[in-house]
Amino acid sequence: MEKSVGVQVPLYPLRSDAKGHIPLQVTINTISDTQQEAHISLTSSELEPHFEQAYQKFRPKAELKGFRKGKVPMEMLKRLYGKSIEEDALDDIANESYRKAMDEKHIEPIGKPSLRDMDFQRGKSLTFTIQYEVKPTVQLKSYKGLKVEKPVHQVTDEELEAEVEQIRRANSTKTVVQSVTDPEHIVTATVQELDEQGTPLIGRKTSETTFLLSDTTLVQEIRDALKNAQVGATYRASFSSQHEGHTHPVNIAIAVTKIEKVDLPPLDEALVRKVSGDKVTSVEQFRKNLRADIEHYWADQAERKVNNDLIDEIVRIHEIAVPETMVNAFVESFLDDVRSRSRDRRLPADFDEQKFREESRANAVWQAKWMLIREQIAAAENLTVSDDELAALAEKDAAQTGIEKDRLLQYYRKTSSVSEKLLTDKVVSILKSNAKIAEKRVAR
Repeated sequence: MEKSVGVQVPLYPLRSDAKGHIPLQVTINTISDTQQEAHISLTSSELEPHFEQAYQKFRPKAELKGFRKGKVPMEMLKRLYGKSIEEDALDDIANESYRKAMDEKHIEPIGKPSLRDMDFQRGKSLTFTIQYEVKPTVQLKSYKGLKVEKPVHQVTDEELEAEVEQIRRANSTKTVVQSVTDPEHIVTATVQELDEQGTPLIGRKTSETTFLLSDTTLVQEIRDALKNAQVGATYRASFSSQHEGHTHPVNIAIAVTKIEKVDLPPLDEALVRKVSGDKVTSVEQFRKNLRADIEHYWADQAERKVNNDLIDEIVRIHEIAVPETMVNAFVESFLDDVRSRSRDRRLPADFDEQKFREESRANAVWQAKWMLIREQIAAAENLTVSDDELAALAEKDAAQTGIEKDRLLQYYRKTSSVSEKLLTDKVVSILKSNAKIAEKRVAR
């Protein structure tokens, strides 16, 4: 076995407790902030009950000439098969002893333990070493008085009108026409890319390309070329395109196959009734509600930024060694999220899982650090999630989802992520209530 550098601390003296129970002989080696190993020794007398159990388990399957199956005398069974039976039982003995050692010392290992070494001397002793990970001890730094900025945005009339325009456009109708008369037209065309001499480039033709001429992000040269377009005609446009840090000329021929006139409805009572589901009938009230919705959006974004910046800052100021078990668990959760987006809950055929794992590692480390810090802050502030709080959440969600409150509550009690979310909210609230938040006006 490889020698590890660390502080060796014998956990238990070999003496019985009040009930006559003799604790295991265990030595803990601290390898790092996140890794330990337990060196465990069992004497022949401690091994004997385990082996007797293994013999009893094997006996019903034993077959020997002259005896019915399962009726081989125990002494003969031990003489013929004892060594093999005892060696087969060693892994189970090691697992049971490891769990017992962790329980007696109140150590909470995480992840899958690894058997690093085993020495069995029949009739004398068994010694083995198991390596495992633990959560590191987090020395909390000051988490009160953190400095962050809160963006403050004043909603303008221009923003309101832009939203009105989007609503009108979402409820617009289209009429097929033969020519363009104003920017409110959609042109469908086959686009052929040309070289500098105007020769079509093979493989550079795209059918059913649409251009909304009122779209301000559309290349101006294309808008100019199609401002008087007619069905059946072909128009050319030349412009510069930026791609991957360099600029190159683009020449295209646009063969118009269809033109549609976009008819935008006025913002009137009929439209606001339709959009609001008859909840609003007044245009003035609709505008007022719309402005309030935009203001709520910006306020929500500001709160999210403050929360995220506080968490980023608290993670930044803590240097923590993160167990690989936690990192891998977060990466797996990221992969599960990708799987959940497909009907068969499988990764896409062309998905590069190894690349995804590598690129997700930094985020997984960050998430693990935040989890460890969050647990310590919750403990320092005596924060917990009560059953009453879960019940209140279930009642609120029941009203929104239509699912019975009792069913939701039963699910919330079994699902740790719900309690973790509520606890996280409480921790963030502590950070925020004690933070120094400076408001900063921002444009759209």
